[in-house]
Amino acid sequence: MSRPIEDYGLIGDMHTAALVSRGGSIDWLCFPRFDSAACFAALLGDEENGHWTIAPAAGGDATRRQYRGDTLILEHEWVTPEGTVRLIDFMPPRDELPDVVRIVEGVSGRVPMRSTLRIRFDYGHIVPWVTRHDGVLGAIAGPDALWFRSPVPTKGVDFSTVSEFTVVSGDRLAFSLTWNPSHWPPPRSPDPTRALRDTEKYWQKWISRNAFDRESPYYEAVVRSLIVLKALTYRPTGGIVAAATTSLPEQIGGSRNWDYRYCWLRDATMTLHALLDAGYEEEAKAWREWLIRAVAGDPKDMQIMYGIDGRRRLLEYEVPWLAGYENSRPVRVGNAASEQFQLDVYGEVMDALDLARTAGLAPDEQAWSFQRVVMDFLEGHWRDPDNGIWEIRGDPQHFTHSKVMAWVAVDRVIRGVERWGLTGPVDRWKALRDEISRDVLEHGYNAELGCFTQVYGSRELDAALLLIPAYGFLPAKDERVLRTIEAIQRELVVDGLVRRYRTSNDTTGIDGLAGEEGVFLACTFWLADALCLAGRTAEAREIYERLLSLRNDLGLLSEEWDVARRRQVGNVPQAYSHIGIVNTACNLAGQTGPVHNRAQQYTVGAWRRLRSIPQVLSRVAANFGEW
Repeated sequence: MSRPIEDYGLIGDMHTAALVSRGGSIDWLCFPRFDSAACFAALLGDEENGHWTIAPAAGGDATRRQYRGDTLILEHEWVTPEGTVRLIDFMPPRDELPDVVRIVEGVSGRVPMRSTLRIRFDYGHIVPWVTRHDGVLGAIAGPDALWFRSPVPTKGVDFSTVSEFTVVSGDRLAFSLTWNPSHWPPPRSPDPTRALRDTEKYWQKWISRNAFDRESPYYEAVVRSLIVLKALTYRPTGGIVAAATTSLPEQIGGSRNWDYRYCWLRDATMTLHALLDAGYEEEAKAWREWLIRAVAGDPKDMQIMYGIDGRRRLLEYEVPWLAGYENSRPVRVGNAASEQFQLDVYGEVMDALDLARTAGLAPDEQAWSFQRVVMDFLEGHWRDPDNGIWEIRGDPQHFTHSKVMAWVAVDRVIRGVERWGLTGPVDRWKALRDEISRDVLEHGYNAELGCFTQVYGSRELDAALLLIPAYGFLPAKDERVLRTIEAIQRELVVDGLVRRYRTSNDTTGIDGLAGEEGVFLACTFWLADALCLAGRTAEAREIYERLLSLRNDLGLLSEEWDVARRRQVGNVPQAYSHIGIVNTACNLAGQTGPVHNRAQQYTVGAWRRLRSIPQVLSRVAANFGEW
């Protein structure tokens, strides 16, 4: 029986991530990278597909759980009739081999415990060959090797490794699991105590750099989301994955199951906005460098997504031996949407590069050369139909949002000339910007309905239209924008939350897929943002706080919400959703505003950082003390 998605917590090392259930079971883990094949895949099948459980022998979920302060160290605590025991799970940030470290602490009494390690490589398919080397258990299959270190005796049971032991008050037992290539010798054992201390210091130091208002009632939510976004960053390259999982369904039992362990340019640029709003310029620089490497070549070949290392071929295939989360088939690996043409992504990338300059990053000649080449491409292709922001797997259409984002792309290069002194044919670009604007207003706005529509000439709505004021195409208080917001509230809002667009139980909808889906949480954040920018702050705040209530007890959000079942659905944790937590909180706090006015926003952010100078100096003094 599958657990609810909100039962899971996240640990990670900025190379990969694991999901840990309330019952102390790691049910999803890909080694050594986010996009590697899973060695624990119980999340998408059952226990036979791989997991690692440490819990009281009597079973049951933890009595309470939490992250240790502002870190990614996860703690579960069981209060049992025999006593109390704590499980500490984390993955040390690393430059080389990945580790999962699990420390069992006796808090009181004597608690019988059980550890069950069932390794199944290749998404729960391959049973490894298990041997012992100097007291270390090695599990090897093909290119992968996992090395298990246990402080208590183990035994083989039904192709798994089992430990049964008792923890008494004051005990501290550390288990670890390390990956390396199978042709390498066994790696050195990590020092669990030092690894825990260093991991805690890493996250505390990183989050101390954030510039969000510490007096805000949303500070805790923003900080947790920033940590999640950082955890979804692939440290070696600066790429940012959309989520840590694949194939968690948008509808329980349905087929809308996609692999999100890749770097969407759109998601990554929105993540960049959130990190920059919070003061993280270093991450922006790393992302800009990743972008230039990934998209190198002809702009017509620019993809909407790439592998975390910039890889282009993301072949999509199905994994038939996995039953799927709550029988939601198929389970997919790879993503065929990487081959689509999505016009809007050019605008998002151009906006992100403009924002990086506004945030104070040094000018990058290579980035501007890339932008000029993209403009040459857009001048000849902005009129082309595309697959849109939602990656429609039907015929390309003239999506209104896509055309708006083409306008954004042109607008941002014009600002590159006018604000940053870069060189380019600005008069020609201004004429193009005006041409796109006229086209959108003529074909994307339905005068009869009094609102913008999803596709030129249609009567359907699209939640992406809520982004029109955020990107500065029209002011939030423009009558056409206000009426579009109101139309979306009437037609796409269910139980106070926003659907992306209307879906159908047959294949007649624009996406050509059967089945409904949950409400899309990012779209609901966009509604709150649009209302906030329109001056309807109280209404925006109510929506935002409703969204916060959908997080699990650890502050995590997936992609969507099933209104009928009242539970999270879709891949988790979802960058889009956590971006919304950060950006909408900034809007409500007045810390930021529309994206087209980023210069003013950054001035506000800089002022907030100036106000925190005494805290910064205090930290500097503390560091001198350590030196």
